[in-house]
Amino acid sequence: MAISWLAVLKSVPWSEVVSNAPVIAEGARKLWKKTRAKTAEPVEVIVPQSDAAAADDPLLARMDARIVALEQGLAEAQQQLQASSELVKQLAEQNAQLITRVSILRRRVLWGAAAVFALLIWLLLRSFTG
Repeated sequence: MAISWLAVLKSVPWSEVVSNAPVIAEGARKLWKKTRAKTAEPVEVIVPQSDAAAADDPLLARMDARIVALEQGLAEAQQQLQASSELVKQLAEQNAQLITRVSILRRRVLWGAAAVFALLIWLLLRSFTG
């Protein structure tokens, strides 16, 4: 590990991350709604009417087999897309919560620093006056 975690954290533009967190969360929600609305309908597998026609035409049999394979692949891809969009939505929500908590902690640190600074000034004034 040539790069320390501190260096990595310093290189992140946190102001941009904080300002873009709501936009990212909203985009993930929209993506989730779109993919959720387009749930995969059951795939209807088209089978040749007669086995005799398929046996007579090997090209037709191969095309039917390809169509079935493509339909199955499409159904799997739709399921993976829905799972991926759900994961993106969850990550965006967690990111938004993290940003909110970091903002709260940042405010607390600023208040704490102000209190320490005020206490330091009070101690300095007290030592000079008394």
